[in-house]
Amino acid sequence: MLLERVLPWLGTFDEQVVLITGASSGIGRETALMFARRGARVALAARRKEALEGVASEIDKAGGRALVVPTDVGDPVSVRTAVTRVRRAWGGVDLLVNNAGVMIPSTVARLKAADLESMLRVNLFGALFMTQAVLPLMQRQGRGVIINIASLAGRRGVTPLGGYCATKFGLVGLTEALRTELGGSKLHVGLVMPGVVETPMVQGIDQDAILSEWPSLFNMPPEWIAAAVALVARFRLYEISVPPGAATLEVVAALAPGAADALIGWMSAAGRLIARSTNRRGGSRRGRTRPSRAQAPRRKKSRNDRP
Repeated sequence: MLLERVLPWLGTFDEQVVLITGASSGIGRETALMFARRGARVALAARRKEALEGVASEIDKAGGRALVVPTDVGDPVSVRTAVTRVRRAWGGVDLLVNNAGVMIPSTVARLKAADLESMLRVNLFGALFMTQAVLPLMQRQGRGVIINIASLAGRRGVTPLGGYCATKFGLVGLTEALRTELGGSKLHVGLVMPGVVETPMVQGIDQDAILSEWPSLFNMPPEWIAAAVALVARFRLYEISVPPGAATLEVVAALAPGAADALIGWMSAAGRLIARSTNRRGGSRRGRTRPSRAQAPRRKKSRNDRP
């Protein structure tokens, strides 16, 4: 496993307080387990209390320490309450991982304002509210790390994820601006830019139909993103793409937008071909027993995870 290969390079995070949003499943869960194994005290934030308690139980059984803090990241009052609970329990926050996200697929032409507002509330404002609540603690401590889980979709827009892309573009800009604001201090701000990850949010759509440029066969396990988060935290990296080199399209898009559009078109055609071939062989990673949801791609996904 990738994480097991990376862990020896990370050392420990003994007694550090790590607050993770979207911690009930997927990337957030895997990141929480990883930090707990390395000695950190992990505060688990998400809306689903029962799911958080399940993650906390896993951590406790492994000898780690976890604090369940049910939180709606889109509500600034809920966020401030959660951060206050962590501060009172453990004295502060050393590392914040803004991971919570929601995705509602739609073409731009059919994108509903309410759906875009829902995504903005979690993907962008959620990270903003949590950062604003934690930042004063870190500044008083004189140390701290903030890591935002964005997406490769935050550098290059693709359909039918125009609204989702817009929220991730915003998160990337917010992160870069914060990094310049904190320049010269001992606080670090980093970005993790994943491709498509095998999480509950992605599993809830017919990916091969909606995201044909990235067949579900190529989805990455959440542990890859957890490893990237740990690397950013340990080595104070500014940005890391997962898989490595995936950001090449960003460079192409900046230099030659038309060429990038053509490349995405080619990837979509190739992805559809791969998906059809895989389905005929019955070898899809998702299996064929689950009914297709292509007819209802706009169903709202969990706020506690991201692709």
